[in-house]
Amino acid sequence: MPTVPPEQERPSEREPHQHREVAESFGTDAERYDRARPRYPQALVDRIVSACPGLDVLDVGCGTGIAARQFAAAGCKVLGVDVDARMAALARQRGLEVEVAAFESWDPAGRKFDAVVSGQAWHWVDPDAGAAKAARALRPGGRLAMFWNAAQLPPELVESFAEVYRRVIPDSLAARQWAVPVLDAYATQCDRTADGIRGTGAFGDPEQWRFDWERPYTRDELLDQLPTTGGHTRLPAAELREVLAGVGAAIDAVGGGFMMRYATVVVAATRGDAA
Repeated sequence: MPTVPPEQERPSEREPHQHREVAESFGTDAERYDRARPRYPQALVDRIVSACPGLDVLDVGCGTGIAARQFAAAGCKVLGVDVDARMAALARQRGLEVEVAAFESWDPAGRKFDAVVSGQAWHWVDPDAGAAKAARALRPGGRLAMFWNAAQLPPELVESFAEVYRRVIPDSLAARQWAVPVLDAYATQCDRTADGIRGTGAFGDPEQWRFDWERPYTRDELLDQLPTTGGHTRLPAAELREVLAGVGAAIDAVGGGFMMRYATVVVAATRGDAA
């Protein structure tokens, strides 16, 4: 399940885009990431596409292309940008065009897009420099949309999971995810994102949307997904095995599966007329 943005777990530390070593760790098992990470609500894709002046889309932090493929299926021509060459390579295998770069230093080379989107990745981008770069890359009237899947465990599993992390890796980023309600953390991230957009002076007022949905998980499906999240990708193998064993036992104790509630939260804005 996606962890909350790192700065929400320990506010005195760096902002999440300064944790670039975490952002660059997801490619250690790109196949698993692509297989296990949740997709995004179709209603979200449709809402973004319907508001764009055209179908040229730039996907920032595209990873293996999970969101990009959804936009391509909706008829868009998608270019991805990602900092991790391993993730980009898998996205290319899936038929996507991807350029490897940190978005802040990526060169649009005069190209313009109808939408700049970012799924589960904008917290790895400097929110001020990233918004300014997006403004440069968008056509007048183009849409900027960043979105995150906020996963909410059933109450009966929250404490069971937390006990596992406190026992095995008490001082880790993964353990601290249980200290902050996930939607509160993402609300703070969305507010910081909106501030970056306003600071450019190039967009209309940012909007915040929310899409609620559910997805059933078996024990094995969740254990497949957990190692792909930022709090787990850099754990030593022995600690990760112990965490997964404890989490698996907790899921077994509630019948071997559960329903995960998701809230997909979105910050969106429209590029002004000035080119």
